[in-house]
Amino acid sequence: MISKKKFNTIGEIQRLQELATLCREDVGLHSLDGSIRIDAKSFVGMFALNFDEPILVVSESESFHKEIKHIGENL
Repeated sequence: MISKKKFNTIGEIQRLQELATLCREDVGLHSLDGSIRIDAKSFVGMFALNFDEPILVVSESESFHKEIKHIGENL
């Protein structure tokens, strides 16, 4: 599953990472053009993405996508 999201605050990004670390499945964050792909569970990896732009949140966990539904903007 893929969710296209735009995060507006550091708190939203922190909450996303917290939920990702609790998820058993892999969670990836990808730039829209696919040039940057990081593990959402990696604090250091978060610095690679430009959160001023929308990102793709990728995970096979349907429950994870339900949990992040109200974090940031759904695009």
